[in-house]
Amino acid sequence: MTSPVISVDSVSKRYLLGEQHSSVRDVVDDLGGILRRRRGRRTPPNELWALRDVSLEVDEGEAVGIIGRNGAGKSTLLKVLTRITEPTAGASRTRGRMGALLEVGTGFHTELTGRENVFLNGAIIGMSRREVRRRFDEIVEFAAVEQFIDTPVKRYSSGMYLRLAFAVAAHLDADIMVVDEVLAVGDAEFQRKCLAKMAEVERSGRTILFVSHNIEAVARLCQRVVWLDRGHLVLDGPTNDVVDGYLSSSLESDTGAPIEAEAGAPLIVERFQVRDQDGRVGMVMRRNEPFIIEVDVLLQHEVDLDVSVVVDTVRGGRLLDEAWTDTNAQRKRPPGRYRFTLVVPPVLNAGDYSVGLWIGSSYDTYVWVESAILLHLEGETHGRPERGLQLELRWDVDYEPVTVGQS
Repeated sequence: MTSPVISVDSVSKRYLLGEQHSSVRDVVDDLGGILRRRRGRRTPPNELWALRDVSLEVDEGEAVGIIGRNGAGKSTLLKVLTRITEPTAGASRTRGRMGALLEVGTGFHTELTGRENVFLNGAIIGMSRREVRRRFDEIVEFAAVEQFIDTPVKRYSSGMYLRLAFAVAAHLDADIMVVDEVLAVGDAEFQRKCLAKMAEVERSGRTILFVSHNIEAVARLCQRVVWLDRGHLVLDGPTNDVVDGYLSSSLESDTGAPIEAEAGAPLIVERFQVRDQDGRVGMVMRRNEPFIIEVDVLLQHEVDLDVSVVVDTVRGGRLLDEAWTDTNAQRKRPPGRYRFTLVVPPVLNAGDYSVGLWIGSSYDTYVWVESAILLHLEGETHGRPERGLQLELRWDVDYEPVTVGQS
C-alpha cells in the first residue's frame, strides 16, 4: 500500500489583523504610542483563522478540486502545501516535486526575459538545466510567445504573462501540479487549452490540485472535490455529491419570495420561487441545467388573468419576458388555487440575474415586482462574461478552395 503524496493533518492557520511591526523610523515617530503600549493600553490584534483543523490526503494520480466562496481558505491551504506560509498548528507533507501556479506569473522576475524566467522557474522547483532545456520548445509553443521569448516579461501583456506562467507549471516534470484560479484570466481558447493540458497531466499519473470558482471546469477535470467554508473542511468526496452540497448551501431558508398584491386585487400570491429539476429551492443554480420558476396564486373570484415572468441582468438588461398567454389564449379563470410553472432551458450565461413577476388583466396590474429574486447561475462563461445568452447555435460553413495570388 503506497502512502499519499499529499497529507494534511489538522492544519490551522491564524493571521493577526492590526498587528504592528514597527521600523526604527516608526518607533521614533510614534514614541507616544510606544509609551501607551508600555502602560498596557495596546489594543490586542484581532484574530482571523484562515484554516481551522483541516485534514485530508491525496493519492498519486488524483485530480482534486477545491471549491468554496471568497475567504473560504482555498488559497491559504495551497500556500501551506507549497511552503509559502507555515501553519499555526498541524502539519502538511508532500512527496515529490511540486509545480505551483498560485497567481499569474508566480516566481517570475519582471526584469528577466521570458527565456530566463522559464529556466528560473525550473530551478525554483528543483529541475536541472538539462531537464528545462528538454521541454523548453514545448513550453514556448504552448504559450505562443515565440516572438517575445527574449523580451523582458515586464513588457508582456497579462495574457502573455499568464500563458507562459501556466506553460512552465504544466510542462516541467513536477509530480504534483497546484493551480489556483488561473482560468479566470485567459480567453475561451486558452481556457480550453489549459483544461486539456491538465487532463493530459492527470492521465500521465501526476497529481493535480485545482482551485477554481468555475464549477463546470472543476467537474470536467476532477473526480473528487474538497469544499472549504470559512476555514473549515465541509465536505470531501465525489465531485457531483460535493458540488450539489455546495450549491444547496445557498438555498433560501423560506419557501419563496413574499409578494404583495395591489390593494383591492382579486388574488393573493402565496409563493414565488426558483427551483432546480430535483425540486431544491434556491438562489444558486447550475448554468448548464434548466431551472424552474413557480408562482402559486389564490384567485378569489373569476378574472381575466395573465402572468408574466421577467429575467434581467444586474445591469438592468432584459433577457427574458415570458407571459402565460403567449402560449395560452384562454385568459378567463374561475376562482381557486393555481400554480404557474415556467421551465427555463440552459441558455443564460453564467452570472447574476434578477427575476421579476407581473400579474394582471387586460386592463389592470395586480402585481409588479421587477426584482423579486436574485439568482446566480454557477458555471463557465467561456471567457465571454458580458454576453447574456449561451445559445450554442449551429454554424454551417461552405468552403471552396482557391489558389492565393491568382485572379
